Amino acid sequence: MPESFKINHIFSIAKTTVKDWLDDEPFYLSAGVAYYSLLALPGLLVLIIRLVGTFYKKAKVKTEITDQVSQILGSDVAQQVEIIIKQASEAPDSWVATIISIATLVFGATGVFFALQKSLNKVWDVKISPKSGIMHTVKSRAIGLGLIVVVGFLLLVFLLISTILTVISNWIEANLPDYLFYSIYLINFILSTGIFTLLFAIIYKVLPDVIIGWKSLWVGSVVTALLFNLGKYLIGIYFGNADPGSSYGIAGSIVVLLLWVSYSCLLIFFGAEFTQVYARRYGQPIKPAKHAVKIKLVEYEEEKGENAE
Repeated sequence: MPESFKINHIFSIAKTTVKDWLDDEPFYLSAGVAYYSLLALPGLLVLIIRLVGTFYKKAKVKTEITDQVSQILGSDVAQQVEIIIKQASEAPDSWVATIISIATLVFGATGVFFALQKSLNKVWDVKISPKSGIMHTVKSRAIGLGLIVVVGFLLLVFLLISTILTVISNWIEANLPDYLFYSIYLINFILSTGIFTLLFAIIYKVLPDVIIGWKSLWVGSVVTALLFNLGKYLIGIYFGNADPGSSYGIAGSIVVLLLWVSYSCLLIFFGAEFTQVYARRYGQPIKPAKHAVKIKLVEYEEEKGENAE
């Protein structure tokens, strides 16, 4: 019978998570995803802006993206992102060039999800079966394109919520005591954590080549979302005070972007590792999908014995 969660399990779960996370070389994995993210950034931004711009003003979408980047990474990086969006959005002269441009954008934008999929597979100890063939690659790219649609939808929801919160905060500021104004920050944190939880749940469910139970999935996604949301503020403080890109001159903005993506991936991989530890301990171990195989055996009984001590 599966073990039930108890408060005194938190330390042993955290200890096992950190150990397994470090064993999987997360810094190496996050560096790889960061590299692919940099290549995918133009296509990813343009596709998301075009998608969300179908239902919302494109100018507002661009402004929201650059504002979020500015808050976390600084105005210099936000300006570079704005330039990337402008250059990647320029329409080619001919229809042939347009088709090639769109194909390049899609291929580049889905590349980051392909890299993230391989990294999550490593974290969850699975690999693709040699028999899966090229169809798995095509499927992975299609999933990546689908995730871009999901990100676009969640960004649209976030924009609508931000607009509503702005109206409410302006009304509170004009009509109610000042201390109630800070409740908007709490509401925004809770709502953004909810959006991140949904995003990570979708990523963990459809991207890696595994079968994962819903209970473990939601617990892991909530923990990852909380870590990510808190980490976003902490890294913003770090970048605002330390300015790590200043030593690299004109390449500083690129370095900061790489650092941010690497840091984000470290949190995502930690959340994935926590999900695996939680799933093993409470009777929902993560299993390879039918086209994947296990790459290492987990000594669960030994770990369980150590946790019981």
